[in-house]
Amino acid sequence: MRIFKKKSTPLPYDKMNKKPVIKASICNGEQVAGFKDIHTGKIEEIMLIKNEADLDTFRKMYGIEGKIEKEY
Repeated sequence: MRIFKKKSTPLPYDKMNKKPVIKASICNGEQVAGFKDIHTGKIEEIMLIKNEADLDTFRKMYGIEGKIEKEY
């Protein structure tokens, strides 16, 4: 049993070549958070976003601040 919770450090991602995005479906509204390669346009999907708490979790996991661009 632990008394103190371990501080979580943000996971690294390639900030020079990738940017955080939310890929949203226009059909059913499903949203997936991930990273888009700025050179190829390919999106690496990380997690499903069901609500604002999921988005906050994604931001904290990777240390993302500010607005995340949404793509359809």
